Amino acid sequence: MKRIGVLTGGGDAAGMNPALRAVVRTAWQHDAEVIGIIRGWRGLAEGTYETMTPGSVSGILDKGGTVLRTFRYPEFATEEGTAPVAKTIKELKLDGMVIIGGDGSFRGATKLTKEFGIPVVGVPATIDNDIPGTDISIGFDTALNIAIDAVDKVRDTATSHGRIFVIEVMGRSYGLLAAQTAIATGAEEVLLPEIPYKIDDVARRISAGYKRGKQHAIIIVAEGAGKASYVSFELQERLARDVRMVVLGHVQRGGSPSAYDRILASRLGHKATELLFEGKHGVMVGVVANKFKTSSLAKSGKVSAKAVLQDARLMEILV
Repeated sequence: MKRIGVLTGGGDAAGMNPALRAVVRTAWQHDAEVIGIIRGWRGLAEGTYETMTPGSVSGILDKGGTVLRTFRYPEFATEEGTAPVAKTIKELKLDGMVIIGGDGSFRGATKLTKEFGIPVVGVPATIDNDIPGTDISIGFDTALNIAIDAVDKVRDTATSHGRIFVIEVMGRSYGLLAAQTAIATGAEEVLLPEIPYKIDDVARRISAGYKRGKQHAIIIVAEGAGKASYVSFELQERLARDVRMVVLGHVQRGGSPSAYDRILASRLGHKATELLFEGKHGVMVGVVANKFKTSSLAKSGKVSAKAVLQDARLMEILV
């Protein structure tokens, strides 16, 4: 391989830059040219790209987001949206690609292989940590630590005023980020998309906590489990107590990647590039039990909810 491409797709995740850095520097060790696709999948359609060198990725290890930027391009699923991608692919004459992103990016990567015959290796990067085939995805650890720091700060105010705070964290339809945030912060409740709940039961448990002498309550809500605004309103109606809402939102995606994410991203970016040069493609490289594992990019199904359920059970014991 003499010319490979690299793309960051989907939602940004802290650690994408270290992964990108590893891809570029590993490829240069193989005397290969690296083409960085600017603006993700939309950039591939629009033909926006740049040649990347070891110097161009210098100083990005500690930077959040992605220097290549990322834009979603749902049109790639249509014939009209595929045509401009085909044009760019033909123009670039790539021998292979490394795709850094989540499940949507991997669907796009699978299409690149099937329709254009381009060897592709994927690197899992999403704060949701909902990619099958890896214990942890790039960005999850940083997002978790950001959420924990925010909840710790809110708890100070909750304690001072004796209030109930409902704090919404990201994670789409997978509740692991919320569950682990709740464990790490000693939250009184966690509401997850994997476990149905009744607001009356939540109110009853919070009320019981106050009767036991608690002075405040922290309720973590995964975005896929319902809106924090709804939970706040319903609890205030039932408990006749001051309930405040905090939506952490996109603050969880940004910021300097944690040490863990920098190392994980560097390892996965390097391994993915090596696999490409070894002729192994159509796969994603992940880490399972602290060992590299490859799995098919075209693998269907959802990540197991087992870890979420285990953490939810632990929450019940420790509350």
